[in-house]
Amino acid sequence: MSRLLLLLVLAFTAAHTHAENVAAPSFTLADSSGHELTLPRSHDGVDIYFFWASWCPYCKALMPHLQSIKLEYGDDVRVYALHIRDDEDPVKFMDELGYDFLLLPDADPVMTLYGVRPTPALFLVDGHGLIRFNLYKMIFDDSERFNTMSHKQRAGQRAPHWSAEIRRNIDQVLEQPDSD
Repeated sequence: MSRLLLLLVLAFTAAHTHAENVAAPSFTLADSSGHELTLPRSHDGVDIYFFWASWCPYCKALMPHLQSIKLEYGDDVRVYALHIRDDEDPVKFMDELGYDFLLLPDADPVMTLYGVRPTPALFLVDGHGLIRFNLYKMIFDDSERFNTMSHKQRAGQRAPHWSAEIRRNIDQVLEQPDSD
C-alpha cells in the first residue's frame, strides 16, 4: 500500500513539474531584506521564479541571461531568485556578480510545491498566477553529444538556448490581450 502511495505521489510530482497553464502554487517567503513576500500576485507582466544554487554550473550559466532579460524587459518582467540547497551566502554571491534579482534566500520549503528536484528550475508565471513556461520541459537532454561533455560545458551550451526559449515565452505572454 505504501509503495502505491509513493508511486502516486511521484507520478503527481512528475506531471506537475512539467505542467503549464496551471495555477502556480502560492507561497510566502522573506526576501533578503527580511520583508515577507507572497507569490504569485496579480499584476501586469511576467514573473520568473528561478530556483538556483551557487554550486550549480547551469544556474551560473543562466544567470547572466536572466540579468539581460531583466534589463531588456524592464518593469514587464520581474526575476525572483529562489536560493535552495546551498550553504553559500546568496547576498554576497549576487552582489559580487552584479545581479539585481529579488532574492528569496531561504526557498527550500517552496521546492516541493513546484516539484523542483535538480537545479536549475525556472517557471514563468503570468499576472494571473498561471505557470506559462517550465524550464524542466527543456532541461533533460540525453543526447549523445551532451553525454561526453562536463557539466560546465553543457551549461555553457544550453544556457543561450534556454534564454531564447524564455524570451519567446515572455513575448507570448506579454502579447496576449488581458482576459479581464
